[in-house]
Amino acid sequence: MQHEQDPTYAKPEPNTAAPSPEEAEAAAAAQAAEASASVADELAALKAQNAELAEQYLRAKAEVENMRRRTEEEMAKVRKFAVEGLAESLLPVLDSLEAGLAVQEATLEQIREGAEATLKQLQSALSRHKVLPIVPAPGDKFDPHQHQAISMVPAEQEPHTIVAVLQKGYLISERVLRPALVTVAAPK
Repeated sequence: MQHEQDPTYAKPEPNTAAPSPEEAEAAAAAQAAEASASVADELAALKAQNAELAEQYLRAKAEVENMRRRTEEEMAKVRKFAVEGLAESLLPVLDSLEAGLAVQEATLEQIREGAEATLKQLQSALSRHKVLPIVPAPGDKFDPHQHQAISMVPAEQEPHTIVAVLQKGYLISERVLRPALVTVAAPK
C-alpha cells in the first residue's frame, strides 16, 4: 500500500456506473410506494377532517332548527297571552260596573260616584300597562304624529296650533294607539 502514500497516486473513484434496470425499477417502485403511502396518509387525514366537519355541521344545523322551533313556540305563547296582564287589570273595572248595575234603587248621585270610581279604576289599569292619554292643550303646536286634524278654523292664535280637543288620543309604550282628534287654527 505504498502507492497510497505516494502523493501522485490518484484514488480510484467509487463505482458510479449507471444502476442496472432492475435496480432502477426497484428504486422507482420504492419511491412510488413511499408517495402512495404519503398520499394514503393525507387522504385518511382529509377523510377524518371531513367527517368531523360534517358532524359539526349537522350539530349546528340541529341547534339552529331547535332554536327556531323554540322561538316559534315562545312567539305563539306571547301572541296567545299578550293581553293576559291587561285583561287581569280590567277585571276589577268589570266587577265595579256589574256591582253598580246590580243596585236597583240608586240615586243619581250614587250612580255618578260609582261611574267616577270605575273611571279611575279603568284609568289606573290602563296606565299600569303604559296606555297613556294624549291631551294637547289649546295653543299647543299641531303634531301630525300624535294629533289628527278634523278641521281648520279661523282663530286668534298662531296658525297650526290646536284650538280644541274633540277626543283624547292614547299612547301605548310611547307608540300612538289612537291620535287625538283636534281642530287647528287656520293660517291667516
